Amino acid sequence: MKRVVAALVLFLLAGLAPSAEILEQVLVKVNGEIVTKTELETRQVSTLRQRLRQNVSQADLSKDEELRKALDEITPQIVVDTIDELLVMQRGKELGYKMGDEQFESILQNIRKENKLEDQAAFEAALKQEGLTLADLRKSLERQMIFSRVQQVEVFGRIAIAEDEARKYYAEHPNEFSSPSNLTIREILIEVPAVAGTQPGQPPAQGLFSVALDDEAKAKAEGIRKRAAAGEDFAQLAGAESASPSKANGGLIGPISQEELAPALQEVLMKMQPGEITEPMRTPRGYQILKLEAKTERQTLSFEEARDQIANRVFAQKRQGELERYLRKLRSQAIIEWKNEEIRAIYERATRQRSAPAPATQARPS
Repeated sequence: MKRVVAALVLFLLAGLAPSAEILEQVLVKVNGEIVTKTELETRQVSTLRQRLRQNVSQADLSKDEELRKALDEITPQIVVDTIDELLVMQRGKELGYKMGDEQFESILQNIRKENKLEDQAAFEAALKQEGLTLADLRKSLERQMIFSRVQQVEVFGRIAIAEDEARKYYAEHPNEFSSPSNLTIREILIEVPAVAGTQPGQPPAQGLFSVALDDEAKAKAEGIRKRAAAGEDFAQLAGAESASPSKANGGLIGPISQEELAPALQEVLMKMQPGEITEPMRTPRGYQILKLEAKTERQTLSFEEARDQIANRVFAQKRQGELERYLRKLRSQAIIEWKNEEIRAIYERATRQRSAPAPATQARPS
């Protein structure tokens, strides 16, 4: 992967930035702060690196054509995210948010501990492998911290969920607050021997020989069913007589959701009470006998019982729309001075696509 990433860097430098002067080209000023071509390319390489880590075939990015295609796919989002992050960072600084030395050191200690890099030399080697300096890491962590805090204070903390909104969600998503009916069963399978020329589980061949084998298996299954109905232990019978792998566990299956069973089998079992045994049923492999061990009916939480779950799900639905509305507001209030028309066109096209109207939500006044 390192060779591929190195090739990406060379491609970006050679194909997209032919000189040192171009590398430091300013693409845009946002409220007076600049975004350079170097920063954009660094983000492109980082995103492509992540794609490689997510099991994208290295062969997909081994040719210039494929690499350019990948860059065309990721660049619009990168450009928008870069400007949005800068706007949020500027807002965070207005609010006085920053990462202190003690907080940074505490985060570093956690990173080292989680990655088993408590030795300083090993930690620095890991940073170098990622192409980072300690200053780069601090800048990245501070950006994440400020971005998260601004979102929480100015966006997510203001999302309110009205009672009628919660009840509407509850009414429209009943299955999310229900536990399915579960069944625990035991089985005994009496297999019909395969006739020459067929495989176990296939429909039996025609002829007197196959009929005789089927009748023999059916008679055996009926005899075992009578023994179980007379009180003989079903689990012991399964262990001794069944041809199913479940015999090792006394024929036990489950608990399983009712919905996992074939409709015809659901109909049979849901009419039974625990302890009852089915008649032998023909399956592709032979004759199956089932005993219902336990059954739990579907249970649905009341609205009050599910209130916290409902709030979490409605909040999850609303958060992305609220965040996008907040970012649109920051963009509209910003002074954005474009120095590269190609990047400007990419940005404007991407923001139009992201700015489709989102459902209105109720927010607490600031």
